[in-house]
Amino acid sequence: MKLHEYQARDILARYGVPVTGGGVATTPAEARAIAEQIGGRVVVKAQVFVGGRGKAGGVKLADTPEQAEQVAGQILGMNIKGLTVEKVLVAEAITYEREFYLGAIMDRASRRIVMMASAEGGVEIEEVAKTNPQAIVKVAAHPMLGLLDFQARDLAYGIGLTDAKQARQFAQIAMALYRAYMDVDASLAEINPLVVRADGSLQALDSKIVLDDSGLFRHPDLEAMRDSSDEPEAEQRAREAGISYIKLDGNIGCMVNGAGLAMATMDVIKLFGGEPANFLDIGGGASKEKVKTALQIILSDPNVKAVMFNIFGGITRVDEVAKGIVAALSEVQTDVPMIARLVGTNEEEGRRILAESALIPAATLAEAAEKAVQAARAR
Repeated sequence: MKLHEYQARDILARYGVPVTGGGVATTPAEARAIAEQIGGRVVVKAQVFVGGRGKAGGVKLADTPEQAEQVAGQILGMNIKGLTVEKVLVAEAITYEREFYLGAIMDRASRRIVMMASAEGGVEIEEVAKTNPQAIVKVAAHPMLGLLDFQARDLAYGIGLTDAKQARQFAQIAMALYRAYMDVDASLAEINPLVVRADGSLQALDSKIVLDDSGLFRHPDLEAMRDSSDEPEAEQRAREAGISYIKLDGNIGCMVNGAGLAMATMDVIKLFGGEPANFLDIGGGASKEKVKTALQIILSDPNVKAVMFNIFGGITRVDEVAKGIVAALSEVQTDVPMIARLVGTNEEEGRRILAESALIPAATLAEAAEKAVQAARAR
C-alpha cells in the first residue's frame, strides 16, 4: 500500500525527521489559506502515485498566497500519467546547497533491512544504480539490534559528509527513518532529496513510504489512509474479497489455493510453454462466494484465453470449490476453456459436481498445465 508524500512526511515528522512545514489542500482556496499561514514562498505539489510530477507540470512555485491559489487551481484536476490530481501539498519553498538520497528497504538476498544513501539525490535511485552504482552506499541493519549508531555514521561519511555536525544530524535522520520503517511495517521508506540548507542543517524535502499489506492488520490508522486511485479495479475487488491477486502479462488465468502451490502452478505453465495471466490465491477454507468472485476477476482480464484450476483440498473442500465454479459459470457468460485439477478433501463429490459442467478434467498438475497451454494456443 502506497502512501502519499504528505502522509509519509507526517509519519517521519513524528520520529523527529526535519520536514517542510505546510499542509494538504483539495481546493485552491485551501491552498491559499495554507500559504498565508506559511508566509513567504511556497511550493505546490500534486499528490499522485507517479514519478515525474515536476516535468508534467504538477509541481509549481508561488511567491504569494494569491499565486498559490492560482497554481493550485491549475494543478488540481490535472491528469498526470492517467491519474487525476485531487490533492496538493502546499509546503514552504526551501533553498539548499546539496541533495542526498536516503532510503530503507528489505534486501531479500541478504535477508536484512538495508539502509542506502547516495550523494546523487533528487533523481530516481534506480537510475543512479544503473548509471553510477558506486555512488550508492549501503549498510545492513542487524536483525536483532537494528541499525547501529556507527552504521548510520558510516553512511554519512560514505556520501561525503565530512562536517561532524552534519554527519551527526544525518545519522540521527537515518536512525529515525529506520525506526519509522520498522514501526509501520513498511517495505520501502525513503527521503529524496534530503538537502543541506544554507545554514548547514539537513531537511527532508520529499518522502515516500510503501507499506507491507501483510502488516496492515496491526495498523488500522494507516489502512484508513489508503488511496486506491492507482490500483487496478480487479486488484481492488480481490483485496475486498480477501483474495491475493496480481495481474500478469500472460493469457492463462490461474485459480489456486495456497501461495506456494500458485507459484508452482505458474512454473509448470511456463515449463509447457505457456504464460500465466495472473497470480491468484483463494486461500484456505475458501467459500463458494469467494471462488465465484475469484473466477469473475480472472475472466475480467480480456487477455485470458484459458483458465486453469489447481485445487488441493486440505482445509479447502473440493466440493465447495466446485460449487463456486459452477455458480460463477452460471452468472458469467464466457466461452473461455477451463481446465480443472481438483484433489483432496471431498474430491469425489467435487468431481461429480463438475462432471455436469463444461470443464476439462485433469488428473495431475502437469496434465492440467499442458491442456491449458494447448487450449490457449487454439484460441
